[in-house]
Amino acid sequence: MEKLRTVRGVHDLLPDILHKQNLVINEGLKISEKYCYQQIETPIFEFAEVFTKPLGKTSDIVTKENYIFKDRSEDELMLRPEGTSGVVRAFLNAGLTQDIPKRYSYYGPMFRYERPQKGRLRQFKQFGIECIGINNSMADVEVISLGHAFLEKLNILDKINLKINTLGDSETRLKYRKALVDYLNDYKSELSNESIKRLSENPLRILDSKNETDKKILINAPNIIDYLNEVSQERFEKVCSGLSALKIKYQIDKNLVRGLDYYCHTAFEFITSDLGSQGTVLAGGRYDGLAKMLGGVDTAGVGWAAGVDRLSLMINEEFANKPDLVLMAVSENLEPLLMPIMKKLVDKGLKVEILITGNMSKKFKRANKVDASYAIILGEEELSKNIIKLKNLIIGSERLITLDEAIKVIKNL
Repeated sequence: MEKLRTVRGVHDLLPDILHKQNLVINEGLKISEKYCYQQIETPIFEFAEVFTKPLGKTSDIVTKENYIFKDRSEDELMLRPEGTSGVVRAFLNAGLTQDIPKRYSYYGPMFRYERPQKGRLRQFKQFGIECIGINNSMADVEVISLGHAFLEKLNILDKINLKINTLGDSETRLKYRKALVDYLNDYKSELSNESIKRLSENPLRILDSKNETDKKILINAPNIIDYLNEVSQERFEKVCSGLSALKIKYQIDKNLVRGLDYYCHTAFEFITSDLGSQGTVLAGGRYDGLAKMLGGVDTAGVGWAAGVDRLSLMINEEFANKPDLVLMAVSENLEPLLMPIMKKLVDKGLKVEILITGNMSKKFKRANKVDASYAIILGEEELSKNIIKLKNLIIGSERLITLDEAIKVIKNL
């Protein structure tokens, strides 16, 4: 019989991998809580229009990468490709537009049909935050600062650069879009097929092209900074000065864009070279047009999402869920007595692995493999005297003591 296997682009998360991913998520929750962000959870699938409306029918996520299906009621549903739309939809459904600002954190699996590669899977985890209801450049500084603090807690800031840009307001983007199209039309015969398609549908997305020829053409492309009106210019300067005041280093990248209509003003990415070409580990921006696109009233918003899978590849934390001690009996007939002992040890806050298979030699081999520091051994003689044998597996010493005394010794390790 052929062995069953996982679907391409999805992975099992074994304990050592999951340990690192949980560490990333827990650090995110802890630091965001200090900034007064509250945790929210939304469904992993929604009506497809929750994503197709804001993402646009021409976006890669909708045209190439979506997992879309019909249920038995013939409703068109989509596995969520990102978290922001669901969070804003939940905010609107709860009728919270008059109770702002709202600060949310979230994490969970997302789904995109992409070519699997290092740090990029078809089912992947994100940790994200959303600040809803503040139309002020300092909110942009706040969320970038939170992202910076998050990466600092993971001890990976030295491997990461922050890039920022502004998309300006709708007036700015309209003028810039025309200038960019005029420039690129002169190179239409040289552009990649993907960029030619985007030229008429969403030209700003060409700035994000990975094609080498496109990149060369874009070197001399118009800079959106030159098309900012006074309001957009002043806003971006406030973001930059706010980051400088916090001593957060950044680079302005004119090609950093968000090619979706609801994005405006600040866009940013934390990037590393450790993961090859797919180097973005945390990205975000301002999305003041999203709530209206989802059928609500105009509501400001800014946030980011971080790739948990990618971040977990960067941290050096070893899987260290080793037990404080192992617990074993010298004979099978004594093994039922181990469970009450184990419960007492666990109740005292100790991590215990109970060994109930194999002979004593195999049990000690297992103790060495899991790197336990102590072993508690129950034998007939010890049982008759209401004591146990405590063995220090580091230095090899043994002593006969009560269980309470053994707990004190182990906890002082």
